Amino acid sequence: MLTSNDWQGATVRRITTLSPSVRELELQPDLGCARPAPGSHLPVRLRLADGRVLERRYSVVGPSDDGEAWRIAVKRCQPSRGGSAAMHALAVGDRLQLLPPQNHFAPSLRAPQHLLVAGGIGITPLVGMARALVARGADCRLVYAVRQAEDLVYADTLRALLGDRLRTLVGSAGQRLDIAAELAGLHPDAQLLLCGPARLTRAAQAAWHAAGRPAHRLRFETFGAVATEAEPFWVKLPRHDITFTVPADQTLLQALDAHGIATLRDCQRGECGLCALDVLSVEGRIDHHDVFLSPAERDADRRLCACVSRVRGGGVVLDTAYRPDPA
Repeated sequence: MLTSNDWQGATVRRITTLSPSVRELELQPDLGCARPAPGSHLPVRLRLADGRVLERRYSVVGPSDDGEAWRIAVKRCQPSRGGSAAMHALAVGDRLQLLPPQNHFAPSLRAPQHLLVAGGIGITPLVGMARALVARGADCRLVYAVRQAEDLVYADTLRALLGDRLRTLVGSAGQRLDIAAELAGLHPDAQLLLCGPARLTRAAQAAWHAAGRPAHRLRFETFGAVATEAEPFWVKLPRHDITFTVPADQTLLQALDAHGIATLRDCQRGECGLCALDVLSVEGRIDHHDVFLSPAERDADRRLCACVSRVRGGGVVLDTAYRPDPA
């Protein structure tokens, strides 16, 4: 949960349907709208009809035309953990709370060349990045991969901005993104900026490493864990002397919260690693859905990220950061 005291009220000023599953929302904050830096995300808090409070983060597409609101685009996920359904239920005039835009995905504007790669709704932070890079006269191109042609939201805007430096790939038309091929021929110090599902991020990490490129030149952000059919699993915490079951519709992090187990967290998308816990033993198989741990760490099953990872066919014994006060 975000702990900042800087939450402010905001109003849904405008809603635009971009595709059958994606809506763009203009959110006007009560205390004024600072111009968001490229790559920023907007923390959003809203209260559901049943009294629950949801906190989510959405990439900022950019400011509104008059600069008085922030624009985000939200894809309706099926199934939804609650966030996308709640955001799609909003109407013009509805109220919610925001934090000012935050940025953990800022591009390096000094790199000699920039490759932007988007998977699906991962295009949202790259729109502002492309604008900023073009405005600086930077050497950049963007590859935009989607499942269906209708998912190419912002393609017209980007085509007008980038021309033939934009390449779109539609899976239903048999077009596939080959990350290794896209990296071929890039400047040795080129920067890759990627946003998409975790499986795309993992493929990019593997290709980047295989090409011998410097790790700090790869910047990425995910928009969710790899979707799998979830099943319940048990968790044992020896230091707390507690064992419980994580239901299929709950994350391990949520279950820890429900049992009063304090756990560090930030992104809640498997990127930052703050919620990673040590694995003492496992029965069954850990489904690692993070992009923080290295492939070797995931294979070793010595740690897992509580926000996105699960266990199949059993359960797991974990060591938390809790240590009892000395007597």
